[in-house]
Amino acid sequence: MIEQDVLETRFPKLRLWETRGAKPTLRQLEDFARATHTPVGYFFLPEPPEEHVPIPDFRTVGSGHVHRPSPDLLDTIYLCQQRQEWYRDYARVSAARPLEFVGSATITSDIVRTAEQIRTILHFDLSERRAIPSWTEALRRFIELADAAGVMVMVSGVVGSNNHRKLDPDEFRGFTLADTLAPLVFINGSDSRAAQMFTLAHELTHVWLGQSGVSDERPNGFSGSEVERWCNAVAAELLVPLDILYSDYDRGADVATEMQHLARRFKVSTLVILRRMADAGGLTRAQFREYYDAELQRLAKLPPKSGGNFYLTLGARASKRFTRALVVSTLEGRSSHTEALRLLGFKKMSTFRELGQSLGLVV
Repeated sequence: MIEQDVLETRFPKLRLWETRGAKPTLRQLEDFARATHTPVGYFFLPEPPEEHVPIPDFRTVGSGHVHRPSPDLLDTIYLCQQRQEWYRDYARVSAARPLEFVGSATITSDIVRTAEQIRTILHFDLSERRAIPSWTEALRRFIELADAAGVMVMVSGVVGSNNHRKLDPDEFRGFTLADTLAPLVFINGSDSRAAQMFTLAHELTHVWLGQSGVSDERPNGFSGSEVERWCNAVAAELLVPLDILYSDYDRGADVATEMQHLARRFKVSTLVILRRMADAGGLTRAQFREYYDAELQRLAKLPPKSGGNFYLTLGARASKRFTRALVVSTLEGRSSHTEALRLLGFKKMSTFRELGQSLGLVV
């Protein structure tokens, strides 16, 4: 989302254009369209078109749904749909079998049993995760398990490979494109690693429902649509099973101290732990809201973390499952280099070759 003052700095006559005190030249209009990621033709319409998310939208503000998606969200969904379509065709040609777990649950399914089914299929070992030293490593392992089970997990904080178009976690945290051959989950990488753990767990429950959708899931989701409440409950149980929490949770300890301790132990955000403390009866609903709001304010003041190797990051951005399949298909001559560069967001063949080397596919 581009701030108004940024646009006014770049286009000094913007307010005159808006009040019809002046008219932009065609070149200025084209520059403005590129800056706002808007088709030029939209500016010649009598009314601005009302764009809709092309998949079910579960995001809410207050009690109402969000109706105006940003170009960044739309472009991200469109890119992921193109990648999914390619991989679906690849899977068919490769005689891949449909994944039985996609659509195997409903919102009337037992929450604990569904979480256990997801844990079993992903080989999601809680003791292994608790032994992992950092949230980043725990998230990477979680993604690897989903990938191995057949789910393409794409994690990025920008649109495609454009580092100038950063995604806003306040607009959306993730979305799911359900499919029995090519299920895809996208996680907004602008969020914290700990928060991404919950987002991935939540989106995986959408895969189990066989239901596509875009979400702004938060662990405080006691309200909202029935689908989102169920997904939040399963995600929380998947990450922090209540029967295990009961043995680790010291109700007599200071809430803030215990919250931090349990978050490190389970490798989830402190917000998820607060949710589970409430689920376990350790906090009243009013106490939960009070601590949750205070923790949100604390987290908002923390500096963002960034960095990392580009090629390792790309494997996460486009899903290692998808990336490996596309590189192999291209090297075998079944897909064109032009298509591969487009789907990966590359402009140079040298970048493609270096990616292949990083994946161990090119000598």
